[in-house]
Amino acid sequence: MLFFYMVILFIVFLFQFGVSCSCLAMNTGQQEALLNSTWGMLNNKTKTDLESQLDCCGLLNITANHAQFNQDLQSCPALCKTKGSCYTCGDKMLNHATEALKILGGVGLFFSFTEILGVWLAVRYRNQKDPRANPSAFL
Repeated sequence: MLFFYMVILFIVFLFQFGVSCSCLAMNTGQQEALLNSTWGMLNNKTKTDLESQLDCCGLLNITANHAQFNQDLQSCPALCKTKGSCYTCGDKMLNHATEALKILGGVGLFFSFTEILGVWLAVRYRNQKDPRANPSAFL
């Protein structure tokens, strides 16, 4: 039973270590690409709800089609439009995602090393004799 615990815990360690390292290694360009692909899949109602809740307009200022960006800016329901200066939703989400990925990667890395400590302890104590048993039974 302890052997299967060691194997399963080691598999969980490998998976968690890989996910933690990928969280820490994700750069801003990869985050922007992921955000762009996700924003493209959203419908207009979801985009307007997101803009009103985050108080931002549009995804990013980097757009190939300026007419589309101006049209999105005019249909933006955010309150910051009345003030005259709005952050883009992409900037707000990227700032939050960068902080969250660093925290998640660090916490995941910490717990993955505690799992490897558990595997090491299980290996160390796996083949010990039972102190209640007859001492000459294992010789």
